[in-house]
Amino acid sequence: MSSKSLTPTMVKKYIPPRKLNSRKGDNGKILIVGGSYMYHGAPILSSLAALRTGADLVYTAVPKVNVHETRAASPDLIVIPLADSKLTRGSVNKLLGQVPAGIDSAAIGMGLVVQDIEALKLLIKSLIERDVRLSLDASALRKEVLPIIKGKNILVTPHSGEFERLFGEKIPDDKKTRISIIQKYAKKNSLTIMLKGSDDIISDGSKTLINSKKTPAMTVGGTGDVLSGITASMLSRNRNVIEAAASAAFLNGQAGKIIQEQFGMHMIASDLIDVLPIVSKRFDRIK
Repeated sequence: MSSKSLTPTMVKKYIPPRKLNSRKGDNGKILIVGGSYMYHGAPILSSLAALRTGADLVYTAVPKVNVHETRAASPDLIVIPLADSKLTRGSVNKLLGQVPAGIDSAAIGMGLVVQDIEALKLLIKSLIERDVRLSLDASALRKEVLPIIKGKNILVTPHSGEFERLFGEKIPDDKKTRISIIQKYAKKNSLTIMLKGSDDIISDGSKTLINSKKTPAMTVGGTGDVLSGITASMLSRNRNVIEAAASAAFLNGQAGKIIQEQFGMHMIASDLIDVLPIVSKRFDRIK
């Protein structure tokens, strides 16, 4: 199976135009579920990235211990407190009762501590039943969820270590072999996989796209959380998962290039959010 490198022309086609007469909510209603006592910043980065790439409404579900810090981070965030400090069935049931109707997409896992795998499975299954497009990252990448998400038009966004945990196979350094493995598991599980790395490899098993970044400064913690937020934003407007994932990877990488040029190897993840509007503006269209 062949692969293609992403270009700005391709990405422009993947990002739908905004209607001139659109109203609040028409351009993406998103749920972000993440955070823990130690990793309070992850869902904040995701949520702000989603807003900065054009989403209209972002609901950020975090443990109660993180609510104050999350609300203080930005007045733009709509914060939903989780009932427990970790993901439990009780916290999931309460969250599902609080999530507004009509959510378009959700990103789950950034900084999250999963106490009960059944809780994670319940959350994923319930959102699928509501026709919410899902992106799973970090602690949501558990092999136990594979039977639920197979064939459900879901995106998973692992780095190499998370890929091995999810699918049980180690990812080699050789680029050609990496591409082949991603293609194999995407096809086998009827999923879209975005393997994050110096080259992001995105495949749905029949089509494969490569986002070459060449940005070693992006190894800093939090850049994947930013990517998860952008991905949720793209998924909220494009039901084609591989197109949404590819456009998100491209925007994230372009933001990284700008910041690396400014700061060299000294960026932090929140720097990416500052330049996302500059990058995203290049792809704005109105009809």
